Amino acid sequence: MTADDRDHSILRGDGLVRHLNGRQPLAPPAKRRGRPKDEQLVARRSDEILDVAARLFAARGYPKTDLQVVADELGIGKGTIYRYFPTKRELFLAAVDRGMRRLTEHIDARRTAPDPLDQIEQAIRAYLSFFKAHPELVELLIQERAEFKDRPTPTYFEYREANAGKFMALQRELVGAGRMRDIPFDTINNVLGDLLYGTMFTNYFTGRRRSLEEQADEILEVVLVGLLTDAERTQRLGAARGRAPTQPGNCA
Repeated sequence: MTADDRDHSILRGDGLVRHLNGRQPLAPPAKRRGRPKDEQLVARRSDEILDVAARLFAARGYPKTDLQVVADELGIGKGTIYRYFPTKRELFLAAVDRGMRRLTEHIDARRTAPDPLDQIEQAIRAYLSFFKAHPELVELLIQERAEFKDRPTPTYFEYREANAGKFMALQRELVGAGRMRDIPFDTINNVLGDLLYGTMFTNYFTGRRRSLEEQADEILEVVLVGLLTDAERTQRLGAARGRAPTQPGNCA
């Protein structure tokens, strides 16, 4: 472009240079590409932030945890945290979600037995061992319920519902083989799930030091074998089948 050309050119709104002497517009110089994002680095830094944040949230509580303290422990700027997690709320919920995802992976990795009943036993033992190793997740679950009452379903129950199908398949296999009573799956899932959920919190609040093996054995004994003798179970089941439901208007 000559000096005369430069004197007779303007920059159009679309970023192209239009020359007043009638020549065709020229495209602006191509922008330099930035460094491609390293996905492994992003994942690693995200995990580092969540590690520290989860520990501090569990120790200090959600309201008293300043993200500047999280940044200081990591040796990074506070702005770096916001690039990964735009708000403190999102950081907290991401820490809870990662904890539940790791619980799921822990249980799945230990359900290796070919027998479905043994898989249920392995899942119970894995559940208890995970929460014993990660008490900070228990604290985060408590805080989530206290601080975020606007959430319709807590993270714990979102994961419980999402994973129910795995155990429904085990139940169907056992019922089909004549090894388990044909009880509605929701009944089994709710009773056993609530039992484990309560056990997890009781262990945390009371600081139980009992062996996980012993505790798992007791749960399995009560749930799978039951409380009643064979004779008493037969008698009660027979009596229950013989009781007709009360019809409206038949009450004395």
